Amino acid sequence: MAKRIDVTGLTAYYGTHKAIDDISMHVEPMSVTAFIGPSGCGKSTFLRTLNRMHEVTPGGRVEGKVLLDDEDLYGPGVDPVSVRRTVGMVFQRPNPFPTMSIYDNVAAGLRLNGSYRKSELDDIVEKNLRGANLWNEVKDRLHKPGSGLSGGQQQRLCIARATAVEPEVLLMDEPCSALDPISTLAIEDLIGQLKSTFTIVIVTHNMQQAARVSDRTAFFNLAAVGQPGKLIEIGDTDRIFSNPTVRATEDYISGRFG
Repeated sequence: MAKRIDVTGLTAYYGTHKAIDDISMHVEPMSVTAFIGPSGCGKSTFLRTLNRMHEVTPGGRVEGKVLLDDEDLYGPGVDPVSVRRTVGMVFQRPNPFPTMSIYDNVAAGLRLNGSYRKSELDDIVEKNLRGANLWNEVKDRLHKPGSGLSGGQQQRLCIARATAVEPEVLLMDEPCSALDPISTLAIEDLIGQLKSTFTIVIVTHNMQQAARVSDRTAFFNLAAVGQPGKLIEIGDTDRIFSNPTVRATEDYISGRFG
């Protein structure tokens, strides 16, 4: 079941450097929320705090709360590995496991998390490749390396791998930035389908993409070079793009900076 995210007073550091400062927002279940803003404003850092990937970076630490429904993901005794199963992630560049087959890429997380009969794995792999709109393209070469697919196919394979372990939230960090326009449209169509099952948060530099795929949009910015990133405005995508309430949001969307 897709879950709601509530963030309160979140600040993230790299060592002594404050990367983002005092961010609060909520993300509705079964929706797409897009993060936009200029490079270096903390969008990806904030995204990585939502599944505790930020603390994997040397010196990375977080203050504040991230609630998934009512569970504090940074609460005492919470297992970060369990968090990352619940809150899956798709990265900027397609990263299928290069030595694994297409089949084994999708099944990898399942094998780590439990024991499955071959018939069960077969069904789950097919279901998630179909869910990623990839099954018809790869069903005759499931045991060939995933690295032999095109870039767009590899990214859809990574999405199938992420969804196979049945997360409740799916984070996507610029999932189309390395792809051609046709593959980008395929991923955007897929995002629209996946939101009926998952809560989705996407970082994108492409404002047209944010306008096409998201229900809500959050604009991040820096007060000045060297200052931490801040959440400037968040709201329904239609309103953010047509009638933002903050001048900086309007300036960014209209191309006056960024």
